Amino acid sequence: MTVLEQQQITGPRSGTRRRGSPLGSKWTPYFFLAPAALFILVFQVVPLAQEIFLSFTRTSLLNPTHSTWVGLDNFTRIFGDEDFRRTLLITLVYVVVCVVAAVGSGLAVALLLNKGFRGRGLARALVTIPWAAPGIAVALIAIWMLNPDYGIVNRFLDAVGLGVPGGAILDSPRYALPAVLATTIWQLFPFTSVVLLSALQSVPPHLTEAATMDGAGRWWTFRAVTWQVIKPTVGLLAVLMTIWSLRRFELIWLMTKGGPVGATETLVIDLYSQAFDSKQLGSAAAVGMVGVVISLIVIAGSRFVARAAEREAR
Repeated sequence: MTVLEQQQITGPRSGTRRRGSPLGSKWTPYFFLAPAALFILVFQVVPLAQEIFLSFTRTSLLNPTHSTWVGLDNFTRIFGDEDFRRTLLITLVYVVVCVVAAVGSGLAVALLLNKGFRGRGLARALVTIPWAAPGIAVALIAIWMLNPDYGIVNRFLDAVGLGVPGGAILDSPRYALPAVLATTIWQLFPFTSVVLLSALQSVPPHLTEAATMDGAGRWWTFRAVTWQVIKPTVGLLAVLMTIWSLRRFELIWLMTKGGPVGATETLVIDLYSQAFDSKQLGSAAAVGMVGVVISLIVIAGSRFVARAAEREAR
């Protein structure tokens, strides 16, 4: 028997490498992960490291190459500023209201769209329009609707006896933040509704039928069956909405620029003002690091709650 015939019977030797895979199976996963890892390193890790460094320096936008190491002075100064503490409070209110309202209204819409009725497909398509629209377009539409002269919102409020004096909603320290919140929630809730609708459709029908046959009402069926299935999705959406609300800039800036008198100034608006109005990159980086720390706390807290729920379920 020739050597070729023997190899055809016994197959290739164990130490030989297959043709067509020069990297070998051992390095294939790293080969495919390399582009994503390089992207994260260049566009996320390096800028974050630069921001951390800037937050401990006094750096001017007019001369960014010249930096003076000041340690924690930037953080001490911003936390000692009453305006910054008010900005933190406004940010907290903005984030909490956006998360609760966006997830809550999204769940209500998802429960409605999960039922069978004529035109359900069209309704599902229409719900996604606010989310599909760019933030700039949403802000311009809101400004037009809130216009004191011809805005439909002011006309409606006047018709029901709740009109704002002068109709200047976005110029009022009392009503500007609610107007920005309503616009933000209007843009965010379609995403939560679509995701939660997908989660609702994964609820096993036999569990719902069993609960109904046992005499459970709609509320108890939702609490005992539906909620247990969609709870991880709700938690994930809460984290995403928190991070997106912390990062929201274009909508607030176009509608109010953080005004009037700082009534809608969140962390990202303050960061922009520190960097481009005051020309202080170090202070702006310190404000940005506060937002990063808040995001990390939210993510860590969500992971802790998720793990506790998993242990309880076991």
